[in-house]
Amino acid sequence: MSYDDQNIFAKILRGEIPNVTVYEDDETLCFMDIMPRADGHCLVIPKTPCRNILDASPDQLNACMKTVNRVANAAMKAFGADGITLQQFNEAAGGQEVFHLHFHILPRHEGVATRPPGKMGDMDAIKAHAEAIAAAL
Repeated sequence: MSYDDQNIFAKILRGEIPNVTVYEDDETLCFMDIMPRADGHCLVIPKTPCRNILDASPDQLNACMKTVNRVANAAMKAFGADGITLQQFNEAAGGQEVFHLHFHILPRHEGVATRPPGKMGDMDAIKAHAEAIAAAL
């Protein structure tokens, strides 16, 4: 399958759709999920086109994992988390909904379940969570 440059993450990268940025470097962007399943839920994407891990280059994967590691450690610190859940889905049958490679980082606390998917978060809280992670970077 070919890459669709009209997907929501491609539009975010082009500045056509706003986002709450946590971290950015030459190769990756980390921004907050607007339907967070946990406080501090954010996404890491490559700045170059690829649908998912199945067509990603080693360079794209390396860049993303470097950012995932950095942001996950900052999120642990920012939220006093007990752990991190890292999610990554591939193709519709694998649960992927946006066809641009992305990694979900969810700070987790012992005994606290994730919230259900698909519910819009409070944007003021989301912005505050982004600031907390950015401050811990």
